[in-house]
Amino acid sequence: MSTESGLRLAWQRLAALAARPGVRDIRRLFAADPQRARRMTAVLDDLALDWSKTAIDGEALVALLELAQAAGLAGFRARLFAGEAVNETEGRAAMHMALRAPEGVAMRAAVPGGFEDASGIARAERARMRDFVAAVHAGTSRGATGQRFDAVLNIGIGGSDLGPRMASEALTLAHGAQLRPYFLSNVDGHAFAALARELDPARTLVLVASKTFTTLETMTNAAAVRAWLAAALGEGAVGAHFAALSTNAKAVAAFGIAPERMFGFRDWVGGRYSLWSSVGLSIALAAGWPAFQGMLDGARAMDVHFQTADFAENLPVLLALAGIWQVNAMGYRTQCILCYDERLAKFPAYLQQLEMESNGKSVGLDGQPADQATCPVVFGEAGTDAQHSFMQLVHQGTTPVPIDFILAAEPDHDRPEAHRILAANAFAQAEALLAGRTRGQVEDE
Repeated sequence: MSTESGLRLAWQRLAALAARPGVRDIRRLFAADPQRARRMTAVLDDLALDWSKTAIDGEALVALLELAQAAGLAGFRARLFAGEAVNETEGRAAMHMALRAPEGVAMRAAVPGGFEDASGIARAERARMRDFVAAVHAGTSRGATGQRFDAVLNIGIGGSDLGPRMASEALTLAHGAQLRPYFLSNVDGHAFAALARELDPARTLVLVASKTFTTLETMTNAAAVRAWLAAALGEGAVGAHFAALSTNAKAVAAFGIAPERMFGFRDWVGGRYSLWSSVGLSIALAAGWPAFQGMLDGARAMDVHFQTADFAENLPVLLALAGIWQVNAMGYRTQCILCYDERLAKFPAYLQQLEMESNGKSVGLDGQPADQATCPVVFGEAGTDAQHSFMQLVHQGTTPVPIDFILAAEPDHDRPEAHRILAANAFAQAEALLAGRTRGQVEDE
């Protein structure tokens, strides 16, 4: 059987299973298997993924795993980690995993003419970042007036904004802020006008995040911030207050930034995966290097898990298969992310780009129209705020909306009662969406 015919049969099998009578009633699955939640929870360290509240039963899981096999997921994963040019449209590797590879782990990435030492390049640039962060935090690197920096302003858009903004907010809420983080992405003049009222130019460190240093919105905002700072401190102050996250040395120099304050990254780092590269410098400056390194270590742990775990216990694979079931088998076209954790308030916005820019295509790698839906519309909000905005539609509207609930089991703040209420809300929402109430139950109440 050819790969193409095997894949076609796998999709047909999935469609047939989704067409079974009563397949959408998840309550019957729990009634038939009291241990369902325990059996359908996969764990990595202190991270637990409970996917029992989907309409996936044993037959559907087997079919999904067979689909992954027919699609050649194992082979593609091997090519990905081997650094091959899996981005076929641009002829590039996708080796962002090298950004968090520790000492002693060698990873390479395909480049024109061969391969390069991706992990070695990433470690060298990371060492430069660490030295820069240490100098700023120690006060040996200061502004033009001799004052220590107390704020970092990151100017970027897309992957140069959403990831760093999300992680900086999460980590500074968790660990405290070494420098107050600010982000400027919107080219609308109101955006910087609002920031300028909060920032002291003499104590602000500015990062311009643009690989080419030509991104229109970013460079327009960078010029405005440069003019603001020069007006306050003089043209000669620019070099002491700016750093560049870029690969265009000529344009960076023309802007007035010295080469030692330019931090680069390679083409094998996609924008939406760049927060672990020099684009994440704002995270390290805001939250401190230990917090940034901890984020790298966590990502590395998931890299190893994804690369080595059996598909039936592999958290990223299980999430992907659940998404395929929801979108392609069940026909749901949306995906809601509810983070019952204030630190992850920006996480849904980051996932929007990560998912919808990665998978929001209408053609396959062969350039032909896709036979299947490729991506849901992703949206979300922090809980409990969402309960007072769009959850009415989720519970009682005409459009089914799959939801991922994200919750920290244990709080790390000093208000345990608030966390108890927060957790109760999360579990109650999930239970209500799973079980609902019949008309008779409502009338009885």
